[in-house]
Order: sequence, then C-alpha cells, then structure tokens
Amino acid sequence: MSATDQDPDIASDGDCCSSISELSPSAKLVYKVLEYEGVMTQEEIATESRLCARTVRYALRKLEESALVTSRVSLEDARKSKYWIS
Repeated sequence: MSATDQDPDIASDGDCCSSISELSPSAKLVYKVLEYEGVMTQEEIATESRLCARTVRYALRKLEESALVTSRVSLEDARKSKYWIS
C-alpha cells in the first residue's frame, strides 16, 4: 500500500474527526462531555459543561445535524430529551 492509498476504515474515522474539528468550541465541549459522561439531558450537559442552556441547545443542534449525536425523548420525563454520541 502506497502513502497515497487510504484504508477505508481510517478514511471514515478521519471524516468524523474532520467534522468535529469544524464545529464551534461549545459544540466540541458538549461532545466531550457526552463522550466522558454518557447519556445526558440538556440540563445535565449545561450543568456539567458550565455553558448556558441556549449555548447547549445550539451545540446539540449542530452535533445532531452533523450526525455525531443522537437524541430520544426521556421515558422518565417526556418534556426532556436524552442525548448520546452516535
């Protein structure tokens, strides 16, 4: 394999990292919080990251648009959603 040939597995990982690197600092922080803590609500992410709720909402929307984060309505409280890394 030459230096210009890429392994498909490595290329797909590179795409994920490049999409993360293009995000805002707040979205990167939210991603890292979810990476370390696992499934969380928006309120829990805001508390853990010390970002305001509006910033967390924006970051989560950008992460979901990039297909890096998935959400589902919480079974405990239907007013809240749970977020996790896809």
